Amino acid sequence: MNTKLHAVTDADGRPSSFFITAGQISDYTSATALLDDLPKAQGCWPTGGYDAEWFCDALEQKGIKPYIPGRKSGSLPVKYDKRRYKRCNRIEIMSDRLKDWRRVATRYDRCPTVFFSALALAATVPFWL
Repeated sequence: MNTKLHAVTDADGRPSSFFITAGQISDYTSATALLDDLPKAQGCWPTGGYDAEWFCDALEQKGIKPYIPGRKSGSLPVKYDKRRYKRCNRIEIMSDRLKDWRRVATRYDRCPTVFFSALALAATVPFWL
């Protein structure tokens, strides 16, 4: 019943693709799945869970500048633009708007396919209609 939602959004914070994993699965696993869905963009503002060097290198190979802070426990500090990183709040706002739908927030559906379809409906109505 525990799941993580990974999403790719546009510059306005509207979701364009989703990926659901089990709650105990690492964020790096979903990062590899979402790399193919990334559109051409100037920058990427993922949360700190996606701070692996290979992920940043993969973004740069696609021509996308990563704005990801390093972990506090890391050995070397990572330079990033703090002002631009503040734009990642759009992703938090998107997930909060999805949770306005009670079915998504409480996860009534046990089947992942049904939950994913409810999630797609919840994303379509407020963001794309």
